[in-house]
Amino acid sequence: MPKNDTDIHFVKGITYARWNQNQFVWEVPHYPGNLEKLKAYFGDRITLIEKDEVINLNHVAKPTIEKDEILIIQTQKNRLKLLFAYVPELIKHIKTIPYSIWDTKNKWWTIPYSEQFLGEISQVAKRLGLKITFEKEPPKKQGINKLKPKEAAYYKTCPDTYLNKLQELRYSENTVKSYVPLFEEFINHFPKEDLDSLNDRHVMEFSRFLVTERKVSTSYQNQAINAIKFYFEKVLGGKRKLYFVERPRQEQTLPTVCSEEEIKQILSGIQNIKHKAILSTIYSAGLRISELINLPINAIDSDRMQIYVENAKGNKDRYTILSKKLLELLRGYFKKERPHYWLFEGAGSTKEKPVQYTSRSIQQILKKALSKTKITKHVTVHTLRHSFATHLLENGTDLRYIQSLLGHSNSKATEVYTHITTKGFSQIISPLDKLDI
Repeated sequence: MPKNDTDIHFVKGITYARWNQNQFVWEVPHYPGNLEKLKAYFGDRITLIEKDEVINLNHVAKPTIEKDEILIIQTQKNRLKLLFAYVPELIKHIKTIPYSIWDTKNKWWTIPYSEQFLGEISQVAKRLGLKITFEKEPPKKQGINKLKPKEAAYYKTCPDTYLNKLQELRYSENTVKSYVPLFEEFINHFPKEDLDSLNDRHVMEFSRFLVTERKVSTSYQNQAINAIKFYFEKVLGGKRKLYFVERPRQEQTLPTVCSEEEIKQILSGIQNIKHKAILSTIYSAGLRISELINLPINAIDSDRMQIYVENAKGNKDRYTILSKKLLELLRGYFKKERPHYWLFEGAGSTKEKPVQYTSRSIQQILKKALSKTKITKHVTVHTLRHSFATHLLENGTDLRYIQSLLGHSNSKATEVYTHITTKGFSQIISPLDKLDI
Protein backbone atom coordinates (compact mmCIF):
# COMPACT_ATOMS: atom_id res chain seq x y z
CA MET A 1 0.00 0.00 0.00
CA PRO A 2 1.14 3.63 -0.37
CA LYS A 3 3.15 5.04 2.50
CA ASN A 4 0.53 6.87 4.52
CA ASP A 5 0.84 7.57 8.26
CA THR A 6 -2.89 7.10 8.91
CA ASP A 7 -3.00 3.76 7.08
CA ILE A 8 0.18 2.54 8.77
CA HIS A 9 -1.22 3.47 12.19
CA PHE A 10 -4.34 1.41 11.44
CA VAL A 11 -2.39 -1.65 10.27
CA LYS A 12 -0.07 -1.48 13.29
CA GLY A 13 -3.17 -1.65 15.49
CA ILE A 14 -3.92 -5.17 14.24
CA THR A 15 -2.47 -7.81 16.56
CA TYR A 16 0.77 -9.36 15.28
CA ALA A 17 0.85 -7.21 12.14
CA ARG A 18 4.44 -6.75 10.95
CA TRP A 19 6.47 -5.01 8.22
CA ASN A 20 8.42 -7.36 5.89
CA GLN A 21 11.50 -5.29 4.98
CA ASN A 22 12.68 -7.77 2.32
CA GLN A 23 9.43 -7.92 0.34
CA PHE A 24 8.30 -4.35 1.22
CA VAL A 25 4.82 -5.50 2.33
CA TRP A 26 2.75 -5.47 5.50
CA GLU A 27 1.80 -8.92 6.82
CA VAL A 28 -1.34 -9.44 8.87
CA PRO A 29 -2.28 -12.87 10.33
CA HIS A 30 -5.42 -14.43 8.86
CA TYR A 31 -7.26 -14.48 12.18
CA PRO A 32 -11.09 -14.30 12.34
CA GLY A 33 -12.23 -10.73 11.79
CA ASN A 34 -8.96 -9.34 10.35
CA LEU A 35 -10.07 -9.55 6.72
CA GLU A 36 -13.34 -7.84 7.58
CA LYS A 37 -11.41 -5.05 9.35
CA LEU A 38 -9.25 -4.49 6.27
CA LYS A 39 -12.29 -4.47 3.94
CA ALA A 40 -14.14 -1.99 6.12
CA TYR A 41 -11.17 0.36 6.44
CA PHE A 42 -9.70 0.34 2.91
CA GLY A 43 -12.99 -0.11 1.04
CA ASP A 44 -12.65 0.35 -2.74
CA ARG A 45 -8.91 0.91 -2.40
CA ILE A 46 -8.49 -2.88 -2.25
CA THR A 47 -7.58 -4.17 -5.72
CA LEU A 48 -7.31 -7.93 -5.20
CA ILE A 49 -8.13 -10.56 -2.57
CA GLU A 50 -6.86 -14.12 -3.04
CA LYS A 51 -9.10 -16.42 -1.01
CA ASP A 52 -8.29 -19.88 -2.35
CA GLU A 53 -4.53 -19.67 -2.63
CA VAL A 54 -1.90 -18.97 -0.04
CA ILE A 55 1.01 -17.04 -1.52
CA ASN A 56 4.26 -17.36 0.40
CA LEU A 57 6.45 -14.52 -0.80
CA ASN A 58 9.40 -15.50 1.35
CA HIS A 59 9.70 -19.22 0.83
CA VAL A 60 13.09 -20.16 -0.53
CA ALA A 61 14.28 -23.74 -0.31
CA LYS A 62 17.44 -23.73 1.78
CA PRO A 63 19.66 -26.82 1.86
CA THR A 64 21.13 -28.15 5.07
CA ILE A 65 24.77 -27.10 5.50
CA GLU A 66 27.18 -28.85 7.84
CA LYS A 67 29.62 -26.89 10.03
CA ASP A 68 32.63 -27.93 7.97
CA GLU A 69 31.30 -27.06 4.50
CA ILE A 70 30.38 -24.12 2.29
CA LEU A 71 27.90 -24.21 -0.57
CA ILE A 72 28.57 -21.74 -3.40
CA ILE A 73 25.71 -21.23 -5.86
CA GLN A 74 26.08 -19.17 -9.04
CA THR A 75 22.70 -17.49 -9.52
CA GLN A 76 20.94 -16.54 -12.74
CA LYS A 77 21.56 -12.88 -11.85
CA ASN A 78 25.33 -13.40 -12.09
CA ARG A 79 25.99 -13.40 -8.37
CA LEU A 80 27.41 -15.98 -5.96
CA LYS A 81 25.23 -17.16 -3.10
CA LEU A 82 27.32 -18.34 -0.11
CA LEU A 83 25.80 -20.71 2.47
CA PHE A 84 27.88 -21.80 5.46
CA ALA A 85 27.84 -21.98 9.25
CA TYR A 86 29.12 -19.09 11.36
CA VAL A 87 32.80 -18.65 10.36
CA PRO A 88 34.03 -15.20 11.51
CA GLU A 89 37.22 -15.20 9.42
CA LEU A 90 35.32 -16.06 6.22
CA ILE A 91 32.69 -13.42 6.96
CA LYS A 92 35.41 -10.84 7.52
CA HIS A 93 36.82 -11.54 4.04
CA ILE A 94 33.38 -11.46 2.40
CA LYS A 95 32.78 -7.98 3.81
CA THR A 96 35.84 -6.71 1.91
CA ILE A 97 34.30 -7.75 -1.43
CA PRO A 98 32.42 -4.91 -3.18
CA TYR A 99 28.61 -5.19 -3.34
CA SER A 100 28.50 -8.05 -0.82
CA ILE A 101 25.05 -8.37 0.77
CA TRP A 102 23.87 -10.21 3.87
CA ASP A 103 20.33 -11.56 3.37
CA THR A 104 18.86 -11.30 6.87
CA LYS A 105 15.75 -13.29 5.97
CA ASN A 106 17.41 -16.28 4.32
CA LYS A 107 20.64 -16.11 6.34
CA TRP A 108 23.14 -16.21 3.48
CA TRP A 109 25.66 -13.92 1.79
CA THR A 110 25.68 -12.93 -1.88
CA ILE A 111 28.53 -11.33 -3.83
CA PRO A 112 28.99 -10.42 -7.53
CA TYR A 113 30.21 -13.33 -9.64
CA SER A 114 33.75 -13.14 -10.94
CA GLU A 115 36.53 -15.68 -11.28
CA GLN A 116 38.63 -13.52 -8.96
CA PHE A 117 36.06 -13.46 -6.14
CA LEU A 118 35.26 -17.15 -6.58
CA GLY A 119 38.98 -17.92 -6.31
CA GLU A 120 39.35 -15.77 -3.19
CA ILE A 121 36.44 -17.42 -1.40
CA SER A 122 37.70 -20.88 -2.37
CA GLN A 123 41.20 -20.15 -1.07
CA VAL A 124 39.93 -18.84 2.28
CA ALA A 125 37.54 -21.79 2.60
CA LYS A 126 40.32 -24.31 1.93
CA ARG A 127 42.61 -22.62 4.42
CA LEU A 128 39.87 -22.89 7.04
CA GLY A 129 39.34 -26.56 6.23
CA LEU A 130 35.88 -26.15 4.72
CA LYS A 131 34.55 -28.59 2.17
CA ILE A 132 33.53 -26.65 -0.96
CA THR A 133 30.46 -27.51 -3.03
CA PHE A 134 29.79 -25.44 -6.17
CA GLU A 135 26.44 -25.42 -8.01
CA LYS A 136 24.74 -23.39 -10.71
CA GLU A 137 21.22 -22.18 -10.11
CA PRO A 138 18.78 -23.74 -12.61
CA PRO A 139 17.00 -21.34 -15.00
CA LYS A 140 13.87 -19.87 -13.50
CA LYS A 141 10.47 -20.48 -15.02
CA GLN A 142 9.76 -17.89 -17.70
CA GLY A 143 6.87 -15.51 -17.22
CA ILE A 144 4.11 -14.74 -19.69
CA ASN A 145 5.06 -12.91 -22.86
CA LYS A 146 4.50 -9.24 -23.48
CA LEU A 147 1.22 -8.36 -25.22
CA LYS A 148 1.73 -7.75 -28.94
CA PRO A 149 -0.35 -5.22 -30.93
CA LYS A 150 -1.86 -7.92 -33.18
CA GLU A 151 -2.96 -9.93 -30.12
CA ALA A 152 -5.17 -7.15 -28.79
CA ALA A 153 -8.61 -6.46 -30.21
CA TYR A 154 -8.16 -2.70 -29.75
CA TYR A 155 -4.49 -1.95 -29.18
CA LYS A 156 -3.95 1.54 -27.78
CA THR A 157 -0.91 3.35 -29.17
CA CYS A 158 1.17 5.92 -27.36
CA PRO A 159 -0.61 9.33 -27.39
CA ASP A 160 0.89 12.18 -29.40
CA THR A 161 1.16 14.29 -26.24
CA TYR A 162 3.60 11.74 -24.82
CA LEU A 163 5.73 11.66 -27.99
CA ASN A 164 5.69 15.44 -28.33
CA LYS A 165 6.85 15.93 -24.73
CA LEU A 166 9.75 13.49 -25.27
CA GLN A 167 10.86 15.52 -28.29
CA GLU A 168 10.28 18.84 -26.53
CA LEU A 169 12.53 17.80 -23.62
CA ARG A 170 15.09 16.42 -26.10
CA TYR A 171 15.18 12.91 -24.78
CA SER A 172 17.59 10.67 -26.69
CA GLU A 173 16.42 8.37 -29.45
CA ASN A 174 17.26 5.33 -27.33
CA THR A 175 15.15 6.62 -24.44
CA VAL A 176 12.23 7.23 -26.80
CA LYS A 177 12.53 3.70 -28.17
CA SER A 178 12.48 2.33 -24.63
CA TYR A 179 9.76 4.51 -23.09
CA VAL A 180 7.13 4.31 -25.83
CA PRO A 181 6.61 0.50 -25.88
CA LEU A 182 6.79 0.38 -22.08
CA PHE A 183 4.08 3.02 -21.73
CA GLU A 184 1.97 1.24 -24.36
CA GLU A 185 2.29 -1.99 -22.38
CA PHE A 186 1.00 -0.13 -19.32
CA ILE A 187 -2.05 1.45 -20.95
CA ASN A 188 -2.97 -1.79 -22.75
CA HIS A 189 -2.84 -3.72 -19.50
CA PHE A 190 -6.08 -1.92 -18.70
CA PRO A 191 -8.04 -2.25 -21.98
CA LYS A 192 -11.34 -1.06 -20.50
CA GLU A 193 -9.86 2.01 -18.82
CA ASP A 194 -9.51 5.40 -20.47
CA LEU A 195 -6.09 7.01 -20.30
CA ASP A 196 -7.46 9.84 -18.15
CA SER A 197 -8.80 7.38 -15.56
CA LEU A 198 -5.45 5.70 -14.85
CA ASN A 199 -3.98 6.53 -11.44
CA ASP A 200 -1.62 5.35 -8.70
CA ARG A 201 -3.62 2.19 -8.10
CA HIS A 202 -3.12 1.14 -11.73
CA VAL A 203 0.61 1.88 -11.54
CA MET A 204 0.96 -0.34 -8.48
CA GLU A 205 -1.12 -3.13 -9.98
CA PHE A 206 0.90 -3.05 -13.22
CA SER A 207 4.18 -3.06 -11.31
CA ARG A 208 3.04 -6.12 -9.35
CA PHE A 209 1.99 -7.78 -12.61
CA LEU A 210 5.47 -7.26 -14.11
CA VAL A 211 7.06 -9.04 -11.15
CA THR A 212 4.62 -11.89 -10.48
CA GLU A 213 3.31 -12.67 -13.97
CA ARG A 214 5.79 -11.33 -16.51
CA LYS A 215 8.76 -12.10 -14.24
CA VAL A 216 10.79 -9.26 -15.70
CA SER A 217 14.19 -8.13 -14.45
CA THR A 218 14.55 -5.35 -11.89
CA SER A 219 16.03 -3.05 -14.54
CA TYR A 220 13.02 -3.65 -16.82
CA GLN A 221 10.62 -2.91 -13.97
CA ASN A 222 12.51 0.25 -13.03
CA GLN A 223 12.47 1.51 -16.61
CA ALA A 224 8.76 0.72 -16.95
CA ILE A 225 7.99 2.77 -13.83
CA ASN A 226 10.12 5.63 -15.18
CA ALA A 227 8.21 5.56 -18.47
CA ILE A 228 4.90 5.75 -16.59
CA LYS A 229 6.17 8.47 -14.25
CA PHE A 230 7.17 10.50 -17.31
CA TYR A 231 3.53 10.64 -18.41
CA PHE A 232 2.09 11.63 -15.04
CA GLU A 233 4.87 14.06 -14.12
CA LYS A 234 5.90 15.59 -17.45
CA VAL A 235 3.01 15.22 -19.88
CA LEU A 236 0.24 16.15 -17.45
CA GLY A 237 1.28 19.76 -17.00
CA GLY A 238 4.68 18.98 -15.58
CA LYS A 239 3.24 18.64 -12.08
CA ARG A 240 5.51 16.75 -9.72
CA LYS A 241 3.85 13.75 -8.12
CA LEU A 242 4.96 11.00 -5.75
CA TYR A 243 4.21 7.35 -6.45
CA PHE A 244 4.33 4.91 -3.59
CA VAL A 245 5.55 1.97 -5.60
CA GLU A 246 8.30 0.01 -3.92
CA ARG A 247 11.18 0.10 -6.34
CA PRO A 248 13.27 -3.08 -6.46
CA ARG A 249 16.86 -2.78 -5.31
CA GLN A 250 19.20 -3.38 -8.22
CA GLU A 251 21.54 -6.26 -7.49
CA GLN A 252 25.08 -5.18 -8.25
CA THR A 253 27.04 -7.31 -10.68
CA LEU A 254 30.47 -6.84 -12.18
CA PRO A 255 30.75 -6.33 -15.95
CA THR A 256 32.33 -9.01 -18.14
CA VAL A 257 35.78 -8.01 -19.36
CA CYS A 258 38.06 -9.56 -21.99
CA SER A 259 41.78 -9.82 -21.45
CA GLU A 260 44.13 -8.06 -23.85
CA GLU A 261 44.92 -11.45 -25.41
CA GLU A 262 41.21 -12.14 -25.96
CA ILE A 263 40.73 -8.74 -27.63
CA LYS A 264 43.66 -9.59 -29.89
CA GLN A 265 42.01 -12.91 -30.83
CA ILE A 266 38.72 -11.17 -31.67
CA LEU A 267 40.24 -8.44 -33.87
CA SER A 268 42.91 -10.59 -35.54
CA GLY A 269 40.37 -13.01 -36.93
CA ILE A 270 38.42 -10.32 -38.86
CA GLN A 271 39.36 -10.07 -42.55
CA ASN A 272 36.85 -7.42 -43.64
CA ILE A 273 38.57 -4.05 -43.09
CA LYS A 274 35.32 -2.22 -42.39
CA HIS A 275 34.23 -4.77 -39.78
CA LYS A 276 37.65 -4.68 -38.17
CA ALA A 277 37.61 -0.88 -38.08
CA ILE A 278 34.19 -0.85 -36.41
CA LEU A 279 35.12 -3.12 -33.49
CA SER A 280 38.58 -1.51 -33.21
CA THR A 281 37.01 1.95 -32.90
CA ILE A 282 34.65 0.82 -30.15
CA TYR A 283 37.43 -0.86 -28.15
CA SER A 284 40.19 1.70 -28.69
CA ALA A 285 38.00 4.68 -27.77
CA GLY A 286 35.63 3.07 -25.24
CA LEU A 287 32.49 3.90 -27.22
CA ARG A 288 28.93 2.78 -26.70
CA ILE A 289 27.38 1.12 -29.77
CA SER A 290 25.01 4.09 -30.27
CA GLU A 291 27.95 6.51 -30.11
CA LEU A 292 29.79 4.68 -32.86
CA ILE A 293 26.72 4.64 -35.11
CA ASN A 294 26.29 8.40 -34.68
CA LEU A 295 29.92 9.33 -35.43
CA PRO A 296 30.25 11.59 -38.47
CA ILE A 297 33.48 11.57 -40.48
CA ASN A 298 34.57 14.92 -39.07
CA ALA A 299 34.49 13.47 -35.53
CA ILE A 300 37.98 12.09 -36.25
CA ASP A 301 40.58 14.75 -35.38
CA SER A 302 43.90 13.33 -36.59
CA ASP A 303 45.80 16.52 -35.65
CA ARG A 304 44.90 16.34 -31.97
CA MET A 305 44.52 12.53 -32.07
CA GLN A 306 41.02 12.73 -30.60
CA ILE A 307 37.51 11.54 -31.42
CA TYR A 308 34.67 13.96 -30.74
CA VAL A 309 31.57 12.22 -29.36
CA GLU A 310 28.55 14.49 -29.69
CA ASN A 311 25.21 14.23 -27.89
CA ALA A 312 26.07 10.98 -26.11
CA LYS A 313 24.13 9.44 -23.22
CA GLY A 314 22.60 12.19 -21.09
CA ASN A 315 22.95 14.67 -23.98
CA LYS A 316 26.64 15.17 -23.13
CA ASP A 317 29.54 15.81 -25.50
CA ARG A 318 33.07 14.60 -24.87
CA TYR A 319 36.44 13.87 -26.43
CA THR A 320 38.08 10.46 -26.31
CA ILE A 321 41.43 9.22 -27.56
CA LEU A 322 42.29 8.31 -31.15
CA SER A 323 44.64 5.36 -31.37
CA LYS A 324 47.57 5.58 -33.82
CA LYS A 325 46.88 2.04 -35.04
CA LEU A 326 43.20 2.87 -35.42
CA LEU A 327 44.04 5.97 -37.49
CA GLU A 328 46.08 3.82 -39.89
CA LEU A 329 43.23 1.29 -40.07
CA LEU A 330 40.65 4.03 -40.72
CA ARG A 331 42.75 5.53 -43.53
CA GLY A 332 42.87 2.14 -45.24
CA TYR A 333 39.14 1.75 -44.72
CA PHE A 334 38.46 5.24 -46.16
CA LYS A 335 40.36 4.52 -49.35
CA LYS A 336 38.31 1.39 -49.93
CA GLU A 337 34.82 2.32 -48.73
CA ARG A 338 34.61 6.11 -49.29
CA PRO A 339 31.84 6.93 -46.76
CA HIS A 340 29.80 10.07 -47.45
CA TYR A 341 28.82 11.54 -44.07
CA TRP A 342 28.79 8.95 -41.30
CA LEU A 343 32.05 7.30 -40.32
CA PHE A 344 30.41 3.91 -40.89
CA GLU A 345 27.47 3.71 -43.27
CA GLY A 346 25.00 0.99 -44.14
CA ALA A 347 24.00 -0.52 -47.46
CA GLY A 348 22.43 1.85 -49.99
CA SER A 349 24.08 4.94 -48.55
CA THR A 350 24.54 7.83 -50.98
CA LYS A 351 25.92 11.36 -50.80
CA GLU A 352 22.39 12.77 -51.01
CA LYS A 353 20.98 10.32 -48.44
CA PRO A 354 23.63 8.76 -46.17
CA VAL A 355 22.45 5.69 -44.27
CA GLN A 356 23.69 4.92 -40.76
CA TYR A 357 25.07 1.53 -39.84
CA THR A 358 22.79 -0.53 -37.57
CA SER A 359 23.51 -1.86 -34.10
CA ARG A 360 22.22 -5.26 -35.19
CA SER A 361 24.88 -5.46 -37.91
CA ILE A 362 27.62 -4.60 -35.40
CA GLN A 363 26.39 -7.32 -33.05
CA GLN A 364 26.55 -9.82 -35.90
CA ILE A 365 30.13 -8.76 -36.70
CA LEU A 366 31.18 -9.50 -33.12
CA LYS A 367 29.26 -12.77 -33.03
CA LYS A 368 31.03 -13.97 -36.18
CA ALA A 369 34.43 -12.85 -34.84
CA LEU A 370 33.84 -14.70 -31.55
CA SER A 371 32.95 -17.91 -33.40
CA LYS A 372 36.53 -18.01 -34.70
CA THR A 373 38.01 -17.89 -31.19
CA LYS A 374 37.92 -20.21 -28.17
CA ILE A 375 36.40 -17.55 -25.90
CA THR A 376 33.54 -19.05 -23.87
CA LYS A 377 32.51 -16.09 -21.69
CA HIS A 378 29.45 -14.02 -22.61
CA VAL A 379 30.90 -11.17 -24.67
CA THR A 380 28.78 -8.33 -26.08
CA VAL A 381 29.70 -5.16 -27.97
CA HIS A 382 29.53 -3.27 -24.66
CA THR A 383 32.13 -5.68 -23.26
CA LEU A 384 34.65 -3.95 -25.54
CA ARG A 385 33.94 -0.66 -23.76
CA HIS A 386 34.36 -2.31 -20.34
CA SER A 387 37.61 -3.88 -21.53
CA PHE A 388 38.90 -0.51 -22.74
CA ALA A 389 38.41 1.02 -19.29
CA THR A 390 39.86 -1.96 -17.43
CA HIS A 391 42.95 -2.14 -19.62
CA LEU A 392 43.58 1.59 -19.21
CA LEU A 393 43.39 1.19 -15.44
CA GLU A 394 45.74 -1.81 -15.53
CA ASN A 395 48.23 0.22 -17.55
CA GLY A 396 48.33 2.98 -14.94
CA THR A 397 45.85 5.55 -16.28
CA ASP A 398 44.32 7.74 -13.57
CA LEU A 399 40.69 6.91 -12.79
CA ARG A 400 39.64 10.54 -13.35
CA TYR A 401 40.90 10.45 -16.94
CA ILE A 402 39.09 7.16 -17.56
CA GLN A 403 35.89 8.73 -16.20
CA SER A 404 36.26 11.59 -18.68
CA LEU A 405 36.98 9.29 -21.63
CA LEU A 406 33.94 7.15 -20.86
CA GLY A 407 31.65 10.13 -20.30
CA HIS A 408 30.61 9.10 -16.78
CA SER A 409 29.04 11.94 -14.81
CA ASN A 410 29.43 9.99 -11.57
CA SER A 411 32.81 8.65 -10.47
CA LYS A 412 31.14 5.65 -8.81
CA ALA A 413 30.27 4.30 -12.25
CA THR A 414 33.97 4.31 -13.14
CA GLU A 415 35.15 2.92 -9.81
CA VAL A 416 33.57 -0.45 -10.61
CA TYR A 417 36.60 -1.22 -12.79
CA THR A 418 38.86 -1.15 -9.74
CA HIS A 419 37.00 -4.25 -8.52
CA ILE A 420 37.72 -6.14 -11.75
CA THR A 421 41.43 -5.66 -12.23
CA THR A 422 44.03 -7.41 -10.09
CA LYS A 423 47.08 -5.92 -11.75
CA GLY A 424 49.18 -3.28 -10.08
CA PHE A 425 49.00 -4.56 -6.51
CA SER A 426 52.42 -6.18 -6.81
CA GLN A 427 53.93 -2.74 -7.48
CA ILE A 428 52.43 -1.20 -4.34
CA ILE A 429 54.97 -0.93 -1.53
CA SER A 430 53.77 -1.01 2.06
CA PRO A 431 54.81 2.07 4.14
CA LEU A 432 56.31 -0.38 6.65
CA ASP A 433 58.87 -1.55 4.09
CA LYS A 434 60.33 1.98 3.93
CA LEU A 435 61.00 2.17 7.65
CA ASP A 436 64.47 1.41 8.95
CA ILE A 437 63.46 -0.93 11.77
